[in-house]
Amino acid sequence: MMWLAVICGCLLAGGVVALAARRRPAPPRLSDALLQLDGGELMADAEPHDPKERLGSWAQRTLRIGVSPELTRRLKLRNLTVSDFVVRKLSFALAGLLTPLVIALAVYLLRGESWPLAVPVALVTALLGFITPDLLLRGEAEAVTADATEALLTFFDLVTLERLANQSAAQSLSNAAAVSDVGIFRWIGAALERARLEQRAPFQELRGLGRELGLPALTDLADVMRLDDAGASLAGTLRARVKELRDAHLTETKVAAASVSERMTFFMVAPSLLFGLIFLVPPLLRLIAG
Repeated sequence: MMWLAVICGCLLAGGVVALAARRRPAPPRLSDALLQLDGGELMADAEPHDPKERLGSWAQRTLRIGVSPELTRRLKLRNLTVSDFVVRKLSFALAGLLTPLVIALAVYLLRGESWPLAVPVALVTALLGFITPDLLLRGEAEAVTADATEALLTFFDLVTLERLANQSAAQSLSNAAAVSDVGIFRWIGAALERARLEQRAPFQELRGLGRELGLPALTDLADVMRLDDAGASLAGTLRARVKELRDAHLTETKVAAASVSERMTFFMVAPSLLFGLIFLVPPLLRLIAG
């Protein structure tokens, strides 16, 4: 029962540390401090209504989980928020922590034997579970970017159709973004709505979104749609630009497929080498023994 006492002590100490960290005031953000120096008023962050969002936001503030710009970009391409990601990390960590402890408890109840390494193994598995979402997100980065590019090319086609229906540039973008709830469509729709509320042209918002998401094609779309202010006909220009982007995307896909085929060559050659060694080893052994 020593390991059970150790677990209880760790949980008690962790609770005391969590309460102390909760009562400690968080340092102010640099942007808020600069805004106060300029004489501006701070705007309170909107409290999310979803319990999952509230839990993720609270955990991020309490545990001070940092989120890099690259991670934010990947989450946006996956149509995930930072709070969702934090909740996923905590869920994996909790599962990794409880699994060895439950196994140790089951072994003790069934066989009466204790497992002294249950706590260290639980801590290691909890750490592995905490970093697993990061590894999964990093491994899916190329596939997610490719899917976002394909969705963006479809968005270009929809914008072209809207232009052929004599819609304005802003209306074409808004109508095309409202067709689907895929991640890239939602972020484009949010950028267009933000530009509309601020009574500004949407092209600058699209350029900023393209840089933020790492999608140069979206920046190209903003540049093409800006020609509408000069009275240019956009349908032909959009079709030509979409064709160029599709050809470039197809070339990248072919290069990736060729790279995968080259890596598979080893697995095709390995059985032949194995059979060759099977036939060559006995004569070589006889030569060495003779």
